[in-house]
Amino acid sequence: MTQDCIFCRVARGETDSEVLHQDEHVVAFRDIAPQAPHHVLIIPRRHIATLDELGPEDAPLAGHMIHTAARLARDLGVAGEGYRLVFNCNRHGGQTVFHLHLHLLAGRPMHWPPG
Repeated sequence: MTQDCIFCRVARGETDSEVLHQDEHVVAFRDIAPQAPHHVLIIPRRHIATLDELGPEDAPLAGHMIHTAARLARDLGVAGEGYRLVFNCNRHGGQTVFHLHLHLLAGRPMHWPPG
């Protein structure tokens, strides 16, 4: 983990984040600047800056992140109405924190294209 990375600090339990799920691989917590009534971030505990850094050996981790998001959507009661999962990659892709994270957005209609 990187000492000054905010998401590494979240993964280590050093922030006041509202954690909804954690296991040996990922931590899920509410976004501090939500873009929907339910906005949860799912991060790996291991520091990975972007999707570009994932290797073939990380396929189980990526799958676990998606599976965790789907389970959280069910737990939050939003799976039936629908939700959106988003990975942003690098600056033009909208990534602002360079620690891999998956957004779970729900609780309002999602429009296409997203912007």
